[in-house]
Amino acid sequence: MANGQWYPPEWPDRIRALTDGTLTPVPARRAATVLLLKDTPDGPAVHMLRRRASMAFAGGAYAYPGGGVDPRDDDLQVRWAGPTRAWWAERLGVDRTGAQAIVCAAVRETYEEAGVLLAGPTAESVAGDTTGEDWEADRAALVARELSFAEFLDRRGLVLRSDLLAAWTRWITPEFESRRYDTWFFVAALPKGQRTRNASTEADRTVWIRPTEAAAGYDDGELMMMPPTIATLRQLSPYPTAADALAAAPARDMTPVLARARLADGEIVLAWPGHDEFTRHIPVGPAAPAGGGPA
Repeated sequence: MANGQWYPPEWPDRIRALTDGTLTPVPARRAATVLLLKDTPDGPAVHMLRRRASMAFAGGAYAYPGGGVDPRDDDLQVRWAGPTRAWWAERLGVDRTGAQAIVCAAVRETYEEAGVLLAGPTAESVAGDTTGEDWEADRAALVARELSFAEFLDRRGLVLRSDLLAAWTRWITPEFESRRYDTWFFVAALPKGQRTRNASTEADRTVWIRPTEAAAGYDDGELMMMPPTIATLRQLSPYPTAADALAAAPARDMTPVLARARLADGEIVLAWPGHDEFTRHIPVGPAAPAGGGPA
């Protein structure tokens, strides 16, 4: 492996099946993930977790806190601060209820997996210490889906701070994958007074790492990542502070990135539009060796 690109050995066969019409794509489930940033003397660092090797999807890969949308978070009674739901709907390319559910997923998953809560008692504040048995009981109920995020906010008397998030990019899992997600990526700064912890059962390690350092680890084949993860790290690298990254986010294009597979010169060419570094060439015919080959 020349770099750390996550490339499952079953992909070539699934791509062949998709191109010859024997594989029907599964619907992509809506999801959200958050690039949580904090400033350091050497520039901003991003919070990343390493998925357990036993995970069926992207086991061993480094990623950000994130997960699927909970349909219960379509409820328009969620306490809300920041840009309106209509504003978020236009920014995310969905309707207002869908926008709320996506933003809720981003905030909920950051709390579930990193212990960081982008919500507060008022529209101008954020929660302080979220540790303790009562907080942990609520967090566990969220993870188990025994409690919706709207119910959690109501129980705690909290306001969701949508103004602490900025939409960064959107990626859709390729059509040949068995698990597919339509994922909105957000950036956010670590709130003052809060700290991260490995609260996820899906991760065996968490790190604060500068985007350039993480990208170098990927390039050296030391850190495994999915294409959207390394792509967003490279996009963050030029910004000297977390505030600069958040300020740049509103101008970013939110057109979804979706990998495409096509036949050309006896090969299947797998490409992510606008991201040539991830292109793969897969021979047609007998299954290719595990891992395929880089372009």
